[in-house]
Amino acid sequence: MPHHANKSGSSAVAQLRQWMLMLLGFALITSSTPASAHFLLNLNVRIFHVEHTADGTTIYLRLPLPYLLADKVGTNEASRVLPAPAPYSRNALEEGRLVHFVDFEQFYADPQGLGAIAESALQLESGDQRLNGLVTDVRLYAVGSEPDFATLQEAQVAFSLDEQQLREGYVQTISQTSNPQQYVGDTVIDIRLHYPGIARGEDYRLASFLNPNLPDQEKTANLILDYRDGKTQVFRSSGLLNEPIQISHSTSSAMATFIHEGVVHILAGLDHVLFVLCLIIGAASLSALMWRVTGFTVGHSVTLSAGFFGLVPSGAWFVPLVETGIALSIIYAAWMTISTRRKRNSSAPGSLRRSERWIIVGTCGLGLLHGLGFSFVLHEILKVDAPNIWQSLLAFNIGVELGQALIILAIWPLLLLIRNRRESLEHSLCTGIAFSCSAIALFWTLDRSYQFVTALTT
Repeated sequence: MPHHANKSGSSAVAQLRQWMLMLLGFALITSSTPASAHFLLNLNVRIFHVEHTADGTTIYLRLPLPYLLADKVGTNEASRVLPAPAPYSRNALEEGRLVHFVDFEQFYADPQGLGAIAESALQLESGDQRLNGLVTDVRLYAVGSEPDFATLQEAQVAFSLDEQQLREGYVQTISQTSNPQQYVGDTVIDIRLHYPGIARGEDYRLASFLNPNLPDQEKTANLILDYRDGKTQVFRSSGLLNEPIQISHSTSSAMATFIHEGVVHILAGLDHVLFVLCLIIGAASLSALMWRVTGFTVGHSVTLSAGFFGLVPSGAWFVPLVETGIALSIIYAAWMTISTRRKRNSSAPGSLRRSERWIIVGTCGLGLLHGLGFSFVLHEILKVDAPNIWQSLLAFNIGVELGQALIILAIWPLLLLIRNRRESLEHSLCTGIAFSCSAIALFWTLDRSYQFVTALTT
């Protein structure tokens, strides 16, 4: 009878290992894209400055030009080599690849028409009424030459430059490049819209019907800054804004949008999830787990702020270096899991307590790396001189902590249940998870190390 039970247990462990190998294979196949997950929002940022005055509401909008044109390229016809171009653009073949250039002749002939594309896709609702906006100004900039746009004052200054200054700035920009053409994908557009129908203190809803079918468009970072009565509230939303976001002058409502984004960021960041997972499966008790998570929180809170305010190196090599460090941190956390589990079976209680203290110190240090990763994302969507900076930073950090708590609440009770029923099965499961996390992180380490070396040598 004992022999049969042992055989049955061995079979269960073997099946578990097979399952973990299948999980590992799937994870390796699907884990190549998160290698630079912290930096995808770089190309997908839309900023709305909403100013309320006695004569209505003015929106200063900045967004990448492809958001307006990408879905308007025609289809190939029998008589055409190239598809019909989108408005305000020209198509061409470059080494057999279809590319899109800005048609500046068409733009300068009718800039308001380009702005009207944005206005028609923007839904501003007050009460039950959709308001129509008037396009008052439109500006185009090559990426890298655009003026600052983090505050209302900067947005107003951007629209104060006259046409001659803009033309001179554009000529100066393209003269430094080998290609005198301006790609649509390397262009941002600023649009000023006026809505006379919103009362000064009234709440409203903002949405967008744009669907350019661009890669990673669901990661679009929308930053909405509302100005009224000398006060500012900053709202944050991801995606295309298909669902209206309620804009009010409530501080709690504004902070809630950043809390939500902090939660989403950690849950969508597979590297952060794997690190927290390794902390969970390596803890012997809930108190030990909470101390580990606290150490991680302290570490990433420090560098989230430091990285956001630019108190870190700015070289191109630094980003992939941090990402490589994050991948290595997962390997280290997985090793800690396996190591501490072995010590539980062979070490004295005093030795285990000393080991746990060092683990807390280690997780605090590793949190410093992860905090930099969080800060890079936040810095791209919220500039240092943006209004209410500490409020937004605090809310985002709270969201990150809530995201960690959700992971713990999902995993820890399940581990306890398995441990109480069969401790050997829980041990095999956690060991398999640790090895799987290490294998995925090793793949990321190699990929990100290559990016680091490339950045150093270019």
